[in-house]
Amino acid sequence: MIRPTSSIKMLSIVAAACVLAACAGDNERPYSPSSSIGSTSTPLPSPSGEGAPPTAESSAPSDQGSSTQRPQTASFELMTGEGYQPRTAELQQGAGFSLYVFEGFDFDAASGRLSLTAADDYYVDIEQLSADDDLETLRASAEQEFKELGGASDHSGELVEHPLGKAELYLQSSGEFGVKDFIVWESEAGDRYLFRLSNPKGENAPDFAEPAWVSLSTVRGD
Repeated sequence: MIRPTSSIKMLSIVAAACVLAACAGDNERPYSPSSSIGSTSTPLPSPSGEGAPPTAESSAPSDQGSSTQRPQTASFELMTGEGYQPRTAELQQGAGFSLYVFEGFDFDAASGRLSLTAADDYYVDIEQLSADDDLETLRASAEQEFKELGGASDHSGELVEHPLGKAELYLQSSGEFGVKDFIVWESEAGDRYLFRLSNPKGENAPDFAEPAWVSLSTVRGD
């Protein structure tokens, strides 16, 4: 879990650790508090609803409605093998949105891709959606894409103890390749985004999952 540090409000990161299960097993099941980082599970939240919403401390007063008024840096405490450790993230600008990016990650503003520096096959593609983007059309596209991977499970709706809080659409495919997510998420400001996440099995998975989820939860439109 993440513990709060100060000002930018987000929901708990407990569920993020289970994304790391992509490097350990094949069976798919919702995450629960008893699941460990190395267990076989999906990055889904516990139904318990427990845990304090995480926040971040920043170098200046924050205004989440505009990237020009958001602080340049924010600090988060993330759970690691050595316990809670502070991690500082830097505000970076994309095409029509901004987000906080941790050291060890690269963000390509032109493509909207957030990737692990050490292994760029661990990534999230971020796309800002318009009001004309139909949810069912997006669902059909994702289902067709995941059909080639053996199908997908649907976890749309409330995501308890997950940094995103809820998702209009959350389809996930998992297998020998790891985990792939197709997520339509709406920010507090009402902007909608599409996140396509690729988390392969491998030794870099522990470095990717938790910081990536926290970064996605900080996406805000300009």
